[in-house]
This record gives sequence, structure tokens and C-alpha cells, in this order.
Amino acid sequence: MRRPLHSLPALAGALFVVVLAVSGEIMSLQPAIERLQVNTPAPGEQSIADLAARVQAVYPGVEQIDRLPSGAVVIYFTVDGEPGAERWDPVTGARLGAYEPSAFFTWMRDLHRAFLLHDPGRAAVGLTAAWLALLALSGLWLLASGAGGWRKLLHPVRGGGLQRLHASVGRLALLGLLFSALSGAWLGAVRFEWIQLPEEVEPDYQATVDGGPPAPVGSLPALQGVDLHQLQQLLFPFPDSPEDVYTLRTRAGAGYIDQSTGQWLAYAEHVRSSTLQTLIIELHTGERLWWLGLLLGAAALSVPVLAWTGTRIWWQRRRSRPRIADNCPATRADTLLLVGSETNSTWGFAGALQKALRAAGCQVHVAAMNDWPADTPLAQRLLVLAATYGDGDAPASASRFLEQLPARASARALPWAVLGFGDRQFPGFCGYALKVEAALRALDWPQLLATELVDRQSAQAFTLWGDRLGQALALPLTLQYAPPRALTRTLQLSAREDYGVDLGTPVSILRFQPAPGTGALPRFAPGDLVGILPPGSPVPRLYSLASNAQDGVLEICVRRHEHGVCSRFLGDLQPGDRIEAFIQANPRFRPQPGTTPLILIGAGTGIAPLIGFIRANKARRPVHLYWGGRLASSDFLYEQTLQACLDDRRLTRLRVAFSRSASPEHVQDLLQEDAALLQELLHDEAQVLVCGARAMAADVEIVMNTLLRPLALTVAALRQRDRYHEDTY
Repeated sequence: MRRPLHSLPALAGALFVVVLAVSGEIMSLQPAIERLQVNTPAPGEQSIADLAARVQAVYPGVEQIDRLPSGAVVIYFTVDGEPGAERWDPVTGARLGAYEPSAFFTWMRDLHRAFLLHDPGRAAVGLTAAWLALLALSGLWLLASGAGGWRKLLHPVRGGGLQRLHASVGRLALLGLLFSALSGAWLGAVRFEWIQLPEEVEPDYQATVDGGPPAPVGSLPALQGVDLHQLQQLLFPFPDSPEDVYTLRTRAGAGYIDQSTGQWLAYAEHVRSSTLQTLIIELHTGERLWWLGLLLGAAALSVPVLAWTGTRIWWQRRRSRPRIADNCPATRADTLLLVGSETNSTWGFAGALQKALRAAGCQVHVAAMNDWPADTPLAQRLLVLAATYGDGDAPASASRFLEQLPARASARALPWAVLGFGDRQFPGFCGYALKVEAALRALDWPQLLATELVDRQSAQAFTLWGDRLGQALALPLTLQYAPPRALTRTLQLSAREDYGVDLGTPVSILRFQPAPGTGALPRFAPGDLVGILPPGSPVPRLYSLASNAQDGVLEICVRRHEHGVCSRFLGDLQPGDRIEAFIQANPRFRPQPGTTPLILIGAGTGIAPLIGFIRANKARRPVHLYWGGRLASSDFLYEQTLQACLDDRRLTRLRVAFSRSASPEHVQDLLQEDAALLQELLHDEAQVLVCGARAMAADVEIVMNTLLRPLALTVAALRQRDRYHEDTY
């Protein structure tokens, strides 16, 4: 429900919102241009009486003085029966030339305020502003949900490509857009009296006008008592009309002044609603705070970008909607395959599973989790593929599943299995799939196999789960599916270092550069991932990057596995050989900015991103590395690099453990030995990054929870505070 609340209004009103935003951005330039041409005296330096006297000396026929919100002073006068208007410098007293509002900005203002359609257009603009406010609020809701909660709204944006650009631009411009939209909607509502404001109290004088000869305007006490910065408008009395008066409007109020005595005849302060209305107008237009106008204009520039990226994302999602061929009717199906997806990516895995089950002889009905059919008389099993949105929430196509489950529970029990999809860097990793598992367990229906969790759409994990499902069903089941990947680049191996050959478990550090004629390296940072396609396989393998694009090389660490298709391919490469690869951003696995200590923990090839973080530590923040290998003499990865980083203080402390040494140790043993130091670092807001095998990370978490107990903390609490991140395999 969240996403349609945002995307459908955006698509419906995109053109109007873009016109409103672009015209508003152009209009935001006018106050800044005017302000550059304004010379304003300091507050308290000049009264309205002083200004009026100087003006009248130059313009004997002055009728009106206006001070615009930008500070510009405009004089209206009559000479030889011909009216005129000129700009005036209140500091130097210089005439600045005729005052003629820009025809371009006048036209643009009409476009912005009324779509060039007068009152009907004004109503449309007001509704469009309210529309934009709805989009900003629903976008804010989506950003918070996607980040894993309101407290994580400013954390690195998840995803890549258009989705990441859309979220990043929206987050930067959100406050400006929300303010502009809400203030614009307010002004429209007041204009058409959809919001009733108290009427302004007009000054009503009962005193008799003196009627004596007019005093020099510079001597009038009422005008002498008001600073020029308060002026909005001063109307002069008609010449040779002793009964006429000065009319003065200021930011605080309005009144009438006797031209002979210079005393107030009547004065009324503006009501609060009027003052508020003036403030909203000035802030919305930027007329008083030109820099705010530029900021709001810059925010408005994001709207065309958001409209373009949003439309592209919507179209891509529409194209990626499930197209399940040969979907068996629910009434004849022996297998129910229900899918919960937010961005439609899970449907690709569902299609591969349905195809494999059909090849094995099953009759499969595929549906969204929200659309679980009620009439399934032949169903023998229930398979659920559930993604997670944000921090453990239901995805769009599964938002009503748990509510519907009790009604389905009245039917006969179905053996079931759940496969979860998510991102392990989020504290609520596959949280919704686990909720579904718990709900199905509560029904006491038989479980076909243990629930598995797929991290970042891992094709390998999906294939392994398919093998186990086939064994549970006693069916020949082979799953082959890889999600759509980015365009690859051709890279060429420039250098390699080999370790662990004596142990029979070779590890290689491989450094790649762009193949000749293929351009520069793409942008990446340590901790990002490179997807590599081994020959003959459609499934990319992901490896953590140990280098920065600015280093001029793409560096990875690979352990050879005898049955590993990609690791054997990479292990056999020689300098000059080429690969096809693409970059996948991994912004959640990297140190947060600042000077707080870093605790880096890894084992084996998990050192790759950690060494990248260390080499990039030019600010010399405290960094403590705990790393485990097998044998110091054969697979001490990056030994010389680590020593160099210790020497120049990019690395503060190095602790290594080797599991096949004379006195075997593991990385978690080192953590226990350094308990007091680690507690001190964690008390000082240290961040923890763990990279390596999942079993190692689980052991590390156990030790860390023990260390954190005296601090009244847990690993889960650190994850919530963005101080504990894992990248495991």
C-alpha cells in the first residue's frame, strides 16, 4: 500500500508538478537578482521620515514610496501630469532608473501561480501544491521504511542505479519540497477561502484633522519614530488638500498621520493571522530571504529528476511484473507457490522454481501471497518465497497475507516450506519471512524443510535450496536462475600473488585493470562487490573489493575451491587474461565517517575489504584489525602491506591467529584475550565490521555479546545503531 500511495499520484500529476517546480525554480532567481541591486542602510540608521524628505527633494511630485521585501525602494510620482516610477538607493540617494517589472518574470509568475489560466488555474495550482505535499510525505515514509526505520533515514541509501539516484535526490530535496508544497497549498487555500482567516483590522480615526499648513515630511514625529526597515508603503496626501493624511503601512501595522502635526490619527497592529500570512508568502517566494529562495529553487530542480527516475522505475517494475507461463489453475494444482515481493525481483526466482517443478511433473499454481486462492482441493504442498521490505516489514504483494492466514487454516493442513529473500546488512534480515515461518508453525502444519534465507538475491543460495527441496520432495529438481545483472566491462589481469599452495588450499590476490580500448574503471570503493561471470555460466559470483577505483586497479582475494566454477576459473588466470565483470555497490558495509575507532574482524579472504579500509585511512583514525589465517608461513595475506600500514599509523593494532600453527588459534580467541581493550573501544563508540565465512561471523557474534554484556549492550543493539556490520558468505 505504501508504494502505490506514492507512485500512483506521482504518475497522475507528474506534468503539473514538474511545471510548478520548474517555474518556481526560475522565480526563485528573481529575489536574488533584486537583492544584488539593493543597497540597504543598517537597521536604525535611517527613519522613514529621513527617506521621505530626501525623496521629496528629488521628486516634488512624489505620491507613494514602496519598500519591496527584497529591500528595494520604489518611488511613484507625477511630473507634468505624467506618472512615473523609479528605483531609489536609500543609502546614496541616487536615482537608479525606471522601475519596470520584468515581462519574463511576470509571465513566469502567472505560469507558476495560475498555469496562465487566472482563477481556474490558481485553483489547479493549489491542488497541485497539495499533491506535491502528498508525494513528499509519502516519499519520506518510503525512505524511512526502506532504510529500516526513522532513525536510519540519513544512513547510506540502499540499492543501486535509478532507485538509488531517486532516493538520494529525494532525500536531499525533501525538506525544501515539503515546505514549498505545504506553503503553496496554504496560500491557495487562503486565496479561495477554503481556509478562513480573521479579517485585517483597518485603522479608524475619529480625531479631527488639524487642517493647518503641512509640515515638512522629515519633521513628522510619527515617521521619525519608525525605522526604514519596517516600511512597506507610504502614501502621501494629495497636494493642496489640508484634510488629507499620510497613510503608512509597516510590517507591524498600519495607520494615518496628520500632515500638519505629524501625529498618529489612528493606528492598528496587524492581526497575527495576517502577519503569519505575510511571513508564509515571503518565505515561499524567497522575497525577504533571497538565499532561502535559492535553496527552495534548488530543491525544486530535483522534481524533473525525480519525475524522470520515478517514471523509469515504475516502467521497469511494470515490465518486470510476473509473466508466469503455463500457470496451472488453482483448482487443479498440486503445488501452491506464493510470492511476496516489493520490487518484483522475487518473481524471477518464482518463475525458475515453477519451471523446475513442472519439469519434475508437478502442477503448479503461482500467485502473490495476498492472492492465496481459497479453492485448492488437490493441493499437496505450499511453498512460500517471501522478500522483506525495510526492517522486517511485509513487501507490497504480501501485506495482507498474515491477516488471511487464519481463514486458510480452517482448510486441511498442507506441508510447507519458506524461502526468505533480504539483505544481511539490515538488522531485520529476512524478518518478514521469519514472521511467515512462525505463523505457519503455529498452525501445526508439517514443515517440508528448514527455512532458508537468501542474501542479496544470491543465485548460489537459491540453487542449493532447490537441491534440498528436491530431496525433501523426492523429485529431480534443478534450479538455475540469476537475477538481471548490470552491463559488464572487460577487465584484464595485471598481477597476481599466490598463497597457501603448500596447504593445498590456494588463495590468490588478483589485480585487474581495464582491457585496452575499454575506457576507465567504473566507480567503486573498498567493500563494494564485483560480479564476475565465469565462462559458460549465467550466474555471476560476487567478491568483495580490496581497492578503490582511484588506485587504478580492481583488487580481489579468491580462495580456490575444487568444485567452484568461478574460483577455479579465476585461479587459472594469468596476467593478460580477461574477465567480464560488473560493480555492485555495497554502501552498508563500510566505515561510517568520523574519528571513532574501528574494529575490523575477518578470516581468510574476508581480509579483502578490511585491507581496503585500512589503506584508505589517510586520516589515521584508530583501527584495530583481528584476522585469522591457516599457517603464517604460507597464507599470511597482505603481510607486508599490513606492516607498512602499522609503520605509517593507518593501522593502529594488528592481531593475527593461525588455525594450523603449533599453537592453533582462531580470531574469536584473540577477541577474548583482548576483552578489556575491546570493551574500552566499544565504550568509545567504536564501529565493528566483520567479513568472512558465516560460521566465523557466528562465533565472533557469540564472543562479542559476551564482551558487550558489562556495557549493557548486545550485537543486535549495535546493529540498530549502525555500529556493527557483517559481509559474510
